[in-house]
Amino acid sequence: MKRTIILLNLAILIVLASCSPRTKVTSSQNLKDTGKLSEAVETIEQAIDPNQEKADKTLTWPKTWEVRGEIYQAIYQSEDESVKKLSEDPLTEAFESYKKALDLDEKDRFANSVKVKLTLLSNDLTNQAVEAFNEENYEKALKSFEQILAINEMDVIKQDNPEAVDTVIIFNAGLAAYNSQNYDKAVEYYEEAAKHGYNGARTYSLIANAHQLNKDTVAALESLQEGFEKYPNNNDILTSMIQLYLDMEQTEEAMKYLDMAIKQDPNNATFHFAQGTLHEKVENKEKAIEAYKKAIEIDSDMFNANYNLGALYYNEGVEQIEFANTIPTSENERYQEELAKADKWFKLALPYMEKCHEIQPDDNMTMESLKNLYYRLKMMDKYNEMLEKLGQS
Repeated sequence: MKRTIILLNLAILIVLASCSPRTKVTSSQNLKDTGKLSEAVETIEQAIDPNQEKADKTLTWPKTWEVRGEIYQAIYQSEDESVKKLSEDPLTEAFESYKKALDLDEKDRFANSVKVKLTLLSNDLTNQAVEAFNEENYEKALKSFEQILAINEMDVIKQDNPEAVDTVIIFNAGLAAYNSQNYDKAVEYYEEAAKHGYNGARTYSLIANAHQLNKDTVAALESLQEGFEKYPNNNDILTSMIQLYLDMEQTEEAMKYLDMAIKQDPNNATFHFAQGTLHEKVENKEKAIEAYKKAIEIDSDMFNANYNLGALYYNEGVEQIEFANTIPTSENERYQEELAKADKWFKLALPYMEKCHEIQPDDNMTMESLKNLYYRLKMMDKYNEMLEKLGQS
């Protein structure tokens, strides 16, 4: 008799369990474990449908959301295309579900199991972010990196190592934001990475670039100055600062930092060339000539240095002709003397323009300059040759 009562009680329990709304959660997990993800999704979504009878029993149960997270994470991990179609963004669904589970778990009964799943989710999000970045889907990459950062900030994760900072993910979030043209966010993440010294001086250059693309040159300059204070020997920051000062037409500041750059790297031809352009801008022609010559001494094939020096000499010759033309016709001897001085400048310009033509044979500006020089210097064979090259013969 007792055995019959026990079996009867067991039967009643089974019937009651099958009627419990929480059985949908258990069924969903079993379906997921056996690879029936389509049915698992359908069942778990019923469990969180507020229109379902006794939905409050599952909607507020942390386990419901934990299982939902598992199911959507399994969808991401599946290689079956029909399964992948079950969700447009399964990892976001998983992320939101695990977060919901923790929010509802006031007594921390599910904290340890959810913590393990969040760790695994971070790995999946990292893979998704890298894949999206490589496919140039930068917005998706940024979203994934931001979700990883959000997981890292959750109490259940942070309690093990409160001081831990994932600078790699922070920097990559900045990189994804930068490439998606979200420059405000790029600055935010780059600045956070810079606080921890990640990627050194380059991070400050990237911050400045983001500010410039955001049309904020003042903030860009401030970032570079901050970077220069931390990394005074970094030429990339110095070069960026100099260029920014040049763009802002602050010649004195540009010159100051350019002098620093040359002291740090005296064999950098670009620095000497830039110095030459600044000296020329303030009409210190002797210093400009000296700087251009130094640049050419370091790099004889530097087109811009050769061209600027040749052009400087050429323009001096033109100015000399203009001066000679101001002399009265009655003073012919003096006029001829002054005119001859122009040829000295043209002769100085010639080798540099010829070098430019050697470096870039198709450059029209160089050929036009050479044409005029050959004419001025009465080198008619060369002049005719240049006419032919220009298609003017």
